Amino acid sequence: MTRVKRGIMSHKRHKNVLAKVKGFRRMNGNVYTRARQALMKAGQNAYIGRKQKKREFRALWMIRINNAVRKEWMNYSTFVHACYLKRVTLNRKVLSNIAISHPSIFSKIVDAVK
Repeated sequence: MTRVKRGIMSHKRHKNVLAKVKGFRRMNGNVYTRARQALMKAGQNAYIGRKQKKREFRALWMIRINNAVRKEWMNYSTFVHACYLKRVTLNRKVLSNIAISHPSIFSKIVDAVK
């Protein structure tokens, strides 16, 4: 039987992994075994980060709405409950954008749900 040499494919695989970890610190950027582990960890952190990003933005919108509503002598929880009772279907992202860019319109919305 003829001899099978596998150097080409493993070299290609190593180059692919090392290209993905370019810029990583210390041995994580240039040693294959460490690079492979760092790449796996980076993938996990990216997955977790995509979930955390949604939480953090929702919290930011809530803070913005709370600050805008307090100028109208109300607090966030009372405002959201009043919106629910009045069937206001604007979500938190839209409400926070309105509160920042159009304060007069936002105050009309607050007056409508009071």
